[in-house]
Amino acid sequence: MANFTTHIAVGTVVCGALSTLTLAADVVAPENLVAVTLAGVLGSILPDIDLRDSRPARMMWSGLAIFFSFAVLFFYATEYSIAELWIIWLGTLVSVRYGLQAIFDRIAVHRGIWHSILAAAFMGVFTAIAYYHIFRRPDGVAWLAGAFTFIGYLVHLALDEIYSVDIGDRRVKASFGSAMKLYDGSRPGHSLAMLAAVVLMFAFSPPTQTFVEGVSSRALWAGLQHRLLPEDKWFGVIGGDMGRVAATEEPSAPGTATAPETSAGAPIETGAIGKGQ
Repeated sequence: MANFTTHIAVGTVVCGALSTLTLAADVVAPENLVAVTLAGVLGSILPDIDLRDSRPARMMWSGLAIFFSFAVLFFYATEYSIAELWIIWLGTLVSVRYGLQAIFDRIAVHRGIWHSILAAAFMGVFTAIAYYHIFRRPDGVAWLAGAFTFIGYLVHLALDEIYSVDIGDRRVKASFGSAMKLYDGSRPGHSLAMLAAVVLMFAFSPPTQTFVEGVSSRALWAGLQHRLLPEDKWFGVIGGDMGRVAATEEPSAPGTATAPETSAGAPIETGAIGKGQ
C-alpha cells in the first residue's frame, strides 16, 4: 500500500487540478473553493480510517478532529456566546478524535469494507449532508464537496492497488485486489450494512438538481474548452497563437469566466454553483 505521505501528496495534486477546473469554469465561488478542495484531500486519506494504533492513523484522526472542530466553530461563530463556542469546539474535537476512533477501532477491519467503492459513495453522500446541514452551504456546494470526497477516496484506492504491483520483481503482491473493490465480498454483513447506510443517507441528503444541472451545463463545458489553452502566448511571453478552440456559445472577454447556467437560464446555485449565498 502507498504510505500516508504519498496519499496526501497525490490527493492534493488531484484535488488541486480539479479546483483549477472548477474555478476556471466559475462552478463555485472562491469563498467555497477551499472548503470543497479540503473535502477532496480528506477523502484521499479516509480509506485508512480503519487502521489501528499506527502513526498515520493517529495523524489522520487528529487532522479530522481539528478540521471538524474548527469548521463547526467558524460556521456557528455568530450564533453563540464565546463560552458556548468553546464548548462546541472542544466537544467536537474530543468526540471525533477519541469517540469516533474508538468506535472504528472496535468494528472496522483494515482493507475491509472501508476499502471499497461502496464506502467511497457513503463518504461522498455523508460529506454532502455535513456541508448542507451542519456547515450550511448551498446544496450545489454540498454536492460538489461530496464529489471531491468521492474522487479523493477513489484516488486512495487506486494508489493502494498500484503499490500492490512490484514492477521490479515482476510480481503481484497478495494485497492486490483488496483495495479497489466494489464491496467486501468476504464480509457480506458489512457490505449490506454499508449499502443500507448509503440508501438511508440519501433520505437526508440535499437536493441534487442544482449540482446535476450545473455540471452537465453546455455553457460550463464550452467555457472550459475555451479557456483550456492560452489565446496567444503562454504566460504572455512564450510561443505564438495556440489556436484556442472556440466555445459553442459566444465566448466572454479574455480572462473572464462564463458562469454556468441551468436550463432555465439562471446562474446555477452553488456559490457561483451559491455565489453570494
